[in-house]
Amino acid sequence: MPSSRTERRSPATPARAVAIKRGYKARLRRGDLLETIVYFSVAIVLALFLADGGATYFLNIKDVTTGLGIVTGLVGSDLLLVMLVLAARIPVIDRTFGHDKALALHRKLGKPVLYLILAHMLLLMIGYGIAQGLNPLAEAIDMIVNQQDMSIAFISMGLLILVVVTSLVIVRKKLSYEFWYVVHLLSYAAVLLALPHQFTQGSMFAEGTWARGYWMALYAGALAAITIYRVIIPVASSLRHDLRVSEVVVEAPGVVSITMRGRNLEVLRAQGGQFFNWRFWNARMWWDAHPYSLSAHPDGRSLRITVRDLGAGSSRLLQLTPGTRVSFEGPYGLFTDEARTTTKAVFVGAGIGITPIRALLEGSDLAPHEATVILRGSDDTDVYLWQETYDLCVEKAASLRVLVGHRPRGINTWLSAEAYGKGETLLSLAPQIKESDLYICGPTPWTELVIRDAQRLGLKEHQIHAERFDF
Repeated sequence: MPSSRTERRSPATPARAVAIKRGYKARLRRGDLLETIVYFSVAIVLALFLADGGATYFLNIKDVTTGLGIVTGLVGSDLLLVMLVLAARIPVIDRTFGHDKALALHRKLGKPVLYLILAHMLLLMIGYGIAQGLNPLAEAIDMIVNQQDMSIAFISMGLLILVVVTSLVIVRKKLSYEFWYVVHLLSYAAVLLALPHQFTQGSMFAEGTWARGYWMALYAGALAAITIYRVIIPVASSLRHDLRVSEVVVEAPGVVSITMRGRNLEVLRAQGGQFFNWRFWNARMWWDAHPYSLSAHPDGRSLRITVRDLGAGSSRLLQLTPGTRVSFEGPYGLFTDEARTTTKAVFVGAGIGITPIRALLEGSDLAPHEATVILRGSDDTDVYLWQETYDLCVEKAASLRVLVGHRPRGINTWLSAEAYGKGETLLSLAPQIKESDLYICGPTPWTELVIRDAQRLGLKEHQIHAERFDF
């Protein structure tokens, strides 16, 4: 398998550079606006608390604990709804931050939200206990036994703890995708179970208060976004496009490309590098829904994914037959040409991560000699879709490097032992990288090593786009 370097050159047109810069600045403005809305939502929550008499809790030392408990609960609940919205796959969030970054923010908020709500419950047990002459444990027991809404709130707290614990990396790696997915559905149950006590306990959300109307609108908006974008639109799109498996091609041992055809697929506006959540409707697979990236840029008539046998769910895909009905959610992700901040690009893929790189390369607007493609595999059979990628590099006059072989023992590098021994680096493989966008797709630990080297070269966060194979 030779490496290839093409030599045709053509300068980028000023108009295209301006368009790329304009698109990047538009995303920054949208991002700033969305972040401002989040901060503003917290400010409104606190302002309503003060407007409805919340300041009185801090006039008496005995009531301070209760006041702090209410504040932590309000802020925690607000950020919990932000978490759910980040995971709702709302198009404007997806186009602004990308799916990976939105979910990273979603996970990052998990611990602070849990700590705030735990503090809320503990501080209220202490505050209410002081008022009734009970210790916090006795106050908690009294709440559970004598107040049905509070007993439901404690169940909600338990569910939230379970969701956060299963989101920890060390725990998540040991769970199947199906189990993790089911557990995370409990986050919606946690929110719903927490609702009653907010509107029945105390006077903060009493009839006629501004806070009551505001919080009802917040909950209704968050749950509506989840219902619309995670349920209604995917079901409607699947029925409308009537997607079915048309071809299954073996690419390598344990690797198949699945082509699906349907009606009016061009209206999806899918792009190379994006992914869908797929559900294949046969007797053995209908309950499985898995995210797979496109391995070919959509042509308006078909969609294609390339799947490797990595477990029970993916292994069943190797036995798919033409005619199988397919439902889907998506397209999702900003691992696309729209994420560009410069006219040049470097694409780095490893193993099955090569397949979205191939689709992204196909759909990218590139002048000759503006792109460099680096492919990694432990051996020749791991460099999937090699010939297709090679042909695209010839067509687009892109530089192509293929690094085959295992990594050197005892060396923390993403390079093959041969490339490392020759003194190759990310810069030597892609000399234009400092003026380029870098797209990386592969196993997460390997991807992090590429990102580390890119950052050492001085690439900024906005230049690095990574697609990770985890959940």
